[in-house]
Amino acid sequence: MRKLLTAFVGVAVATAFTASAGADVLLKASHQFPGGKGDPRDEMVQIIAREVKAANVGVDIQVYPGASLFKPGEQWNAMTRGQLDISSFPLDYASGKVRAFGATLMPGLVRNHERAQRLNDSLFMKDIKALIEKNGVMVLADAWLAGAVASKDKCIRKPDDIKGLKIRSAGPTFAAMWQEAGASIVSIPSNEVYNALQTGVAEATDTSAGSFVSFRLYEQVKCITAPGDNALWFMYEPVLISKKSFDKLSKPQQDALLAASKKAQDYFVAESKKLDDKLVKVFKDHNVEVVTLTPEEYDAWIAVAQKSSYAGFAKDVPDGKKLIDEALAVK
Repeated sequence: MRKLLTAFVGVAVATAFTASAGADVLLKASHQFPGGKGDPRDEMVQIIAREVKAANVGVDIQVYPGASLFKPGEQWNAMTRGQLDISSFPLDYASGKVRAFGATLMPGLVRNHERAQRLNDSLFMKDIKALIEKNGVMVLADAWLAGAVASKDKCIRKPDDIKGLKIRSAGPTFAAMWQEAGASIVSIPSNEVYNALQTGVAEATDTSAGSFVSFRLYEQVKCITAPGDNALWFMYEPVLISKKSFDKLSKPQQDALLAASKKAQDYFVAESKKLDDKLVKVFKDHNVEVVTLTPEEYDAWIAVAQKSSYAGFAKDVPDGKKLIDEALAVK
């Protein structure tokens, strides 16, 4: 009987091992953006999930939108520790851990979508990606979003317009510029901005064009300064994967994931400018005044940024000035 039981246990263990070895790899993808509502950042991750599944290499990606798995500020640490496989979030959210990442949400460093694409192949982004990988994460797909600034009370065009306002800022580099112009800062992620504006915790906000629409901020503001040709606000928001998770995949699985990510990146390049156009239409449709910066107004903000955001970054961040100079060198 003992021999029979031992044999049975041995067969059960072997069977379980075989089932485990042949089972699909399940990767978990987390992000803070609304799912199933046409947000292109969610769609980027969904494209990767669909394409990898269609490649039939034994990998499934489960997508958790709307901060349903991890809170926005927790995702970077979860990836570096191998607790989360894939995510899409503003890289600047991790600038508290790696200060250099603040360069990817720096006033006036990008200005338009065409220049954003040229930055992807620059020495600036090569250095940024090297830091990402040094911390145990790698980029699957590049994504740059233009952004805007909006207020509950008035249009923000000149530095004097923001004086005295409580503004939610997406990151420390913009916070430094707004503070230099006389504003006070409210620090919350984009999915909490609606309530902050509604309750008066914030009177103004900067965020991406996509978030302005997805989070229905047109219901809470009176005027928005849209990107136009002179966008102060651009943000790098890639799709990322934990290197621990990537390294566990077989070569065919890695190749399928990278091919899927290329499709997602190409999709987003086409969608990024449409986000700006959609922002303008949706806000006008909801009777929000829409303005854009003139070159002179843009230059006035850059002068403020140079004294605050740029100077602070160069002083406080190792190779900070080098990163700014590398970005500005891209024509």
